[in-house]
Amino acid sequence: MLGIIYQSEISTSPLDRADEVRTELIDKVSGWVDTAILNLPNFILAILVFILFIFSAKYIGNLVGKIVEKGKASKSVQLIMIKVTKVTIIMVGFFVALGILNLNTILTSVLGAAGVVGLAVGLALQGTLNNTFSGVALSFQPRIQIGDWIETDNHAGRVIDINLRNVVLQTPDQNMLIIPNANLVNQSFKNYSNTNRGRIIVDCGVGYESDLDRVQKITEDTIKKHFKQKKGEGIEFYYVGFGDSSIDFKVRFWANVRDNKDVLAGQHKAILEIKRAFNENDINIPFPIRTLDFGKNKFRSETISIKQES
Repeated sequence: MLGIIYQSEISTSPLDRADEVRTELIDKVSGWVDTAILNLPNFILAILVFILFIFSAKYIGNLVGKIVEKGKASKSVQLIMIKVTKVTIIMVGFFVALGILNLNTILTSVLGAAGVVGLAVGLALQGTLNNTFSGVALSFQPRIQIGDWIETDNHAGRVIDINLRNVVLQTPDQNMLIIPNANLVNQSFKNYSNTNRGRIIVDCGVGYESDLDRVQKITEDTIKKHFKQKKGEGIEFYYVGFGDSSIDFKVRFWANVRDNKDVLAGQHKAILEIKRAFNENDINIPFPIRTLDFGKNKFRSETISIKQES
């Protein structure tokens, strides 16, 4: 009888169990609400602090950009410094906000997980990281800057952007060419904008009957008249070969060159002036001629007759 009474005391009906679950749920929700109310000032303060860091990042980034600009750094260096400054300040603000919320444990876990994830991502994105570090290297090197005209791997254009992944060129046909940073770091390229002066080369030819000394003098005088040569510069004239219809020469001279358009404009002007000078002095620039002489090589024709036997 006692055993039966004991069993009935410890047994719980489904309704009682539901009441217990509901009570536990209400207690947990109440605890969460109380915690939220208690931490509400910290939560609001953390948001305000994070917003303050965001605005500070924008202001300090612009200030750093002005300071770097006064140091006569390139435009690409200014952009990289501004971006790095803003990202650093925002990350500091994020960690400070977590500290205000007393989430130091979570912060430690996040940093540990970030280390593991960073290692995995680094192995998976080796090419991307290579371009990123190459972009930083290009930004701090004076050999290429925004606004330069460069030529690399059969492509040419003006640099309009250098970021952490690639270099963007605007080609002569107004298209955008995107080159990974690692390609420019590991390959050679020509930068027309490193100096204000460059050498222009024009190829031409004159007839075999021409007075070669006179041709050279007229050409050099013409170039000297229309392209002023500075100290240490000069005009170079060379005969380079006997062509099919002309004696070929090459003339090299200095001019103001900052991009490929300047080279084309210089060649255009030089060709016009050389042709005008040759016309005034009766110097012939021959075009290719092919002579067919049938007198020395007579063709022999033969008639073959076939008789049909009956």
